[in-house]
Amino acid sequence: MPKGSEELTNARKEEIIGACAALYETMSFKDITIRDIGAKTSFTRTSIYNYFQTKEEIFLALLQKEHEAWILDLEEMMKQNDSMSAEMFAGTMARILEKRRTMLKLLSMNIYDMEVNSRLENLVEFKKVYAVAFDAVGRCLEKFFLSMTKESIQQFLYAFFPFLFGVHPYTCHTEKQLEAMRIAGVEIAEGSIYELTEAFVFRMLKSFGQ
Repeated sequence: MPKGSEELTNARKEEIIGACAALYETMSFKDITIRDIGAKTSFTRTSIYNYFQTKEEIFLALLQKEHEAWILDLEEMMKQNDSMSAEMFAGTMARILEKRRTMLKLLSMNIYDMEVNSRLENLVEFKKVYAVAFDAVGRCLEKFFLSMTKESIQQFLYAFFPFLFGVHPYTCHTEKQLEAMRIAGVEIAEGSIYELTEAFVFRMLKSFGQ
């Protein structure tokens, strides 16, 4: 752990995570190096190792930050609404997830590498936040769909969270992927994060709607 205040440590971690997020907008996970991340920070590349031992730990911290932002939006949805129909809930959840493109991309493409190549304590911190997100969605269902039993809420959660792992691949194709599908005669399904999420959530909840 570097010398200095906790505030400085947190600020530097945030700067590293922010640099990683910026690079991930235009570069692939495998192509990004700690050298690249360091070049976008205000301190030396070697200083990064005081905070993160691998690039996978940096990406895992980014994924954790994305989940924390998602949790805040879920909490705000519960705060702002006394009741929601299945249609309204599905649309709101879809709009919230539209803002979490980085989260969905990381979940679908790089979760295994991040978890395997991160220290246990870093992985534990991420899993804690993931559990809070899981709980937040469950509390949303408890509040807005009073006819749902604990079992039906659990069934929704164990369908919804795996669904999130597949959203990015179905809504974001490279030109190479599109060309391969055309040659292979595979139908190219058009759909956005909003459209896929809204349809899935509504189908799962319409029988419980108010």
